[in-house]
Amino acid sequence: MKTLVLGVGNILLSDEGVGVHVVRLLQERYRFPQEVEILDGGTLGLNLLPYVENADRLVIVDAVQMNVPPGTLVRLEGAEVPAVLGLKYSSHQMGVSELLAVARVLGHSPAEVILLGIQPASLEVGLDLSPTVAAQVETLVQNVLAELQRWGIRPLDSPGSRGPHQEE
Repeated sequence: MKTLVLGVGNILLSDEGVGVHVVRLLQERYRFPQEVEILDGGTLGLNLLPYVENADRLVIVDAVQMNVPPGTLVRLEGAEVPAVLGLKYSSHQMGVSELLAVARVLGHSPAEVILLGIQPASLEVGLDLSPTVAAQVETLVQNVLAELQRWGIRPLDSPGSRGPHQEE
C-alpha cells in the first residue's frame, strides 16, 4: 500500500508553514520504506493531485483554523477532513479541499485520510514559527510517526542524523 505524508503550508507566513517544517524534519531524520513518500507540498494545491491519486493512505500536516487556543493540536480522520469546497481551515486549505474533492470525483482518493494540524498563533509575514507552535513541532513529528506505526510502518533513523532517539 502506498502511503503519502504531505506537509502543506506557506513558510513565508510564520505558523502557516508548520506542515512543511514537520515533513522536512521527517525527511532529515528518518528513512522510510519505498512505499512511503514524505512530501513538502508547500502551497501547490491541485498540482499535488498525481501524488494524492497514487496514495492508498494520506496523512496531511497543516496549520488549521479551528477557533481553539494557539498551539492546540487537532486530528481529523476520514469524513472529518474537509474534502468539499467551502470548508477552509487555513489560508491555503481551499487548495487542499479542492485537491481531495477532485481526487474523490475521479475515483482516486486515498482509502484513509488523516489531517494532523495545529492552531496557529501567528500568520504574520516571517520565516520563523511562533514560540507556541515551535514548541509543538516535535509532538507533531511524533504524531505522524504514531500514525505510520498504526499502519505497520516503522522508519529508521537516517545515517548521520541527530534524531530525537540518538545519543548526543
